[in-house]
Amino acid sequence: REANKDAFARQGVNLTLTAYFAAATVRALQANPYLNAQWMEEGIYLHNTVNLGIAVALEDGLIVPVIKNAQDLNLLGMARAVNDVSTRARNKQLKPDEVQGGTFTISNHGVSGSLFATPIINQPQVGILGVGIVEKRVKVINDAIAIRPCVYVTLTFDHRVADGATGDAF
Repeated sequence: REANKDAFARQGVNLTLTAYFAAATVRALQANPYLNAQWMEEGIYLHNTVNLGIAVALEDGLIVPVIKNAQDLNLLGMARAVNDVSTRARNKQLKPDEVQGGTFTISNHGVSGSLFATPIINQPQVGILGVGIVEKRVKVINDAIAIRPCVYVTLTFDHRVADGATGDAF
C-alpha cells in the first residue's frame, strides 16, 4: 500500500487496505466458485460474475452497497469503486439497485478497531469475509523475533453449499 499510495493519490484515489482485500477476495472467489454461489431448492446456483458487497457502517446501522462485475476491475478500479460506494453510502446517496444483487460480502470491522468477529451471511449469499484491524505483532520467523503487520480474517459460509475444505481453499 505504501508503495502505491502516492501514485494512486495523483489519480485522485485514496488507496485503502480494503481495496486490497476486495481484489484478493475477487480472485479467491474466481478460484473457488462455490463461495460465489447461492443455495436454491433446485440446487446450487453458481454466479458468472462477482458482485461484491462492501459493508459500510453508518450512524444508525449498516448498509451493504454492491460493486457489480468486480472481476473486471484492477486494483485502481477496485480502490475507486470501494471509495465511491463507501462515500455515497455514508452520505445516503445510494440508489436502491446499488444495495441489491450481491454474490459475496466483505465486512471490514477492523476500521473501528475490532480485532476479530464472526459476521453473519447476507442470504442468499453463501459467504462473508470479516477483516479485523491490521496491527503490528511480534512473530517468530526463522527462529528470530520480528515485528510484522498481522490481521485476523474470518470466513463464514453456508455449509449447504461449501464445506471446510472449500472454505480453506478460499
